[in-house]
Amino acid sequence: MSDKRVSFGQDLAWRLEALGFDVFTVLFRLLPVDAASWLGGAMARLIGPLTKTHRLADQNLQLAFPEKDAAWRNRILAEQWDCNGRTIAEFPMMDRLLPSTGRVEIVNAERLAEIAAGGKPVVFVSGHFSNWEVMPAAIVNSGITCEITYRAANNPYVDRRIRDSRFRYGVRLFAPKGGDGAREMLEALGKGVSVALMNDQKFNSGGVAAPFFGRPVMTAPGPTRLALRFDTVLQPMCVQRTRGARFRVVVYDPIVLERTGDRTADIAAGVRRVTAFVEERVRERPGEWFWVHRRWPNEAYAELAASDGGG
Repeated sequence: MSDKRVSFGQDLAWRLEALGFDVFTVLFRLLPVDAASWLGGAMARLIGPLTKTHRLADQNLQLAFPEKDAAWRNRILAEQWDCNGRTIAEFPMMDRLLPSTGRVEIVNAERLAEIAAGGKPVVFVSGHFSNWEVMPAAIVNSGITCEITYRAANNPYVDRRIRDSRFRYGVRLFAPKGGDGAREMLEALGKGVSVALMNDQKFNSGGVAAPFFGRPVMTAPGPTRLALRFDTVLQPMCVQRTRGARFRVVVYDPIVLERTGDRTADIAAGVRRVTAFVEERVRERPGEWFWVHRRWPNEAYAELAASDGGG
């Protein structure tokens, strides 16, 4: 827990929240994997459309696919709620969703074996596709020592439980996002340890503009900067849900970054390539991306609200 003093009321609220997390974890781990996954999806399909987030997800779909009609968007919205709900329900049992269980197929596993045997670290990049927790499990279970970034939970008791849960399926290295995380990743790469980052969410402070579905979005330059600094590649991956709680992890060809001598331009070029990769994956399987995130600039949503489509 942080050294900052917290009030009794805040600490009690955190502990009660952690108790709820424990109950959720125990109950879902009592269920068979497929049953737990189905239940999570069913609950999200029921509750999700009643939330304000549903409206945001629909707006995002309108921005990304303006040519699609409401019926198509409603189908994708139902799919993404099902996927998000399944992902939440599967988190307590990620140790049962490893490649060794037969539930995870790895396409181009030879590339992971090459990284593991090569000794040179890489910068893994991906987005919030399907159950994205499957990706770090596939990386570390391929024999690659890798530092995985994560966004620490506000509740320190829940955060500790999340770390422990990830430990169960082999992920033992964590680098909290932010200044400390950046230092940890620099140290990791300096020691020959690979790092993995999600690179598909809005990043205003220090972000780099890149086109995403025809509109500029601000994207974190961190992965590209790291790859350039350590003269390595960006290694894109993504997770696909094949059926229920079964997955396909696709390992793509590495992104070899240009080094023109203009570092700013090289970083911008790398960010554009990663963002283009994310867009391609979203177009392939739109129902499996994390649409409940305000990805585009505020001006895009204002423009949408002013149009007939945003009403």
